[in-house]
Amino acid sequence: MFEVKVKNSFAAAHHLLNYNGECENQHGHNWIVEVTLRGENLDKSGILMDFKVLKKELRTVLDKLDHKDLNELPQFKDLSPSSETIARYIYNELKQNLPQLCSVAVSETENSTALYYEEWE
Repeated sequence: MFEVKVKNSFAAAHHLLNYNGECENQHGHNWIVEVTLRGENLDKSGILMDFKVLKKELRTVLDKLDHKDLNELPQFKDLSPSSETIARYIYNELKQNLPQLCSVAVSETENSTALYYEEWE
């Protein structure tokens, strides 16, 4: 089994819904997003997926979030845009074009990361 990973980032504001604490107030993060693909077969070049292609797919999704107030986006209507729900959103967007997608990790800081994945069959 092979895995490839790429990282990128986006900056955005948000506030958590139904939360009692500082994070219920609007604030921002520079989120780091790591995407992992998994597969058993390599192409003729000996790669699972071209990093350039994977980076482009990720950037396309992150551009929808970058420098936005996440609470105002339709993707998070009635949802608390936590790192967990952001990871799930990015995963679902990427999965459409990347069937080998394994997981999406979203970090608010270098010490706080949420991971979203679905079980493989």
